[in-house]
Amino acid sequence: MSSNRVSAPIVRTYREFGARQSPLGRMRGLVRKAAVAGLSAKASFKGQSWVRFPCYHHVFADERKGFERQLQYMRTIGEFIPMDDAIEMITGGSPIDGRYFSVTFDDGFRNCLEHMMPITAELGVPVIIYLPTDYIGRDASTPSDAERMLRFYPEDPKLVEFLNWDECRSMLGHGVSFGSHTVNHAHLIELGADAITDELKRSKEAIEEKLGIACRHFACPWGKPVVDFDPAVAPGIARALGYSSFAASNRGAMRAGGDVFMLTRDHMVADWENFQLRYFLSR
Repeated sequence: MSSNRVSAPIVRTYREFGARQSPLGRMRGLVRKAAVAGLSAKASFKGQSWVRFPCYHHVFADERKGFERQLQYMRTIGEFIPMDDAIEMITGGSPIDGRYFSVTFDDGFRNCLEHMMPITAELGVPVIIYLPTDYIGRDASTPSDAERMLRFYPEDPKLVEFLNWDECRSMLGHGVSFGSHTVNHAHLIELGADAITDELKRSKEAIEEKLGIACRHFACPWGKPVVDFDPAVAPGIARALGYSSFAASNRGAMRAGGDVFMLTRDHMVADWENFQLRYFLSR
């Protein structure tokens, strides 16, 4: 990799993170936002009972206010519960009487410590972060680590800092738990069963060894069924390895008796407006 990539600046704001979006991409985003604004006016939560899993990836410095606003808004809709409680609720057999959120974060970026946790800890919102274990502890000031970190976004290399294991341990007492996101942020659809097993097994073992906790939950990188993983293969491997859930990225609510090895999650960005949340969370 060229030296100019190794010396790439560390991304610290959402503005920097999305700086390379094309003018056409920005225009499409504005059109979608306007459409959602209109549709959200008719959205309603009346009569709904479910568990939903908001899925974030980052809270950069310029997203803090938006993230706190979103949590406060979701609190007007339902109750926040930890992942273990959410899975027990879905598998428990009893009807789910109410609306519940279990907040998830993929990728294990350091901005979760810097900008997410102060807010979730103050508001008492439990969170699970899914870790791609080979990236945890990588140091952007080390050229070999920086090269590895840039490959996290192969289609658009950018340098985003990851948590280290000490930081993860420090978060355990603040309502944060951890699950697996593979070792290498692997695209499971490209791997055979043995390689998938290795990714899920070694990441689980690393989290349990480094953090001294049980790693019970897995989130598939990218996470679209058929596109990013084979629903007939990967969830079964996770179950056999002792995981209690397998999270995908298709949207929707989970209800009693739902398949926790095909968890639906609602992708969110922390700068979205409340009307965007209202629309997507009511569907």
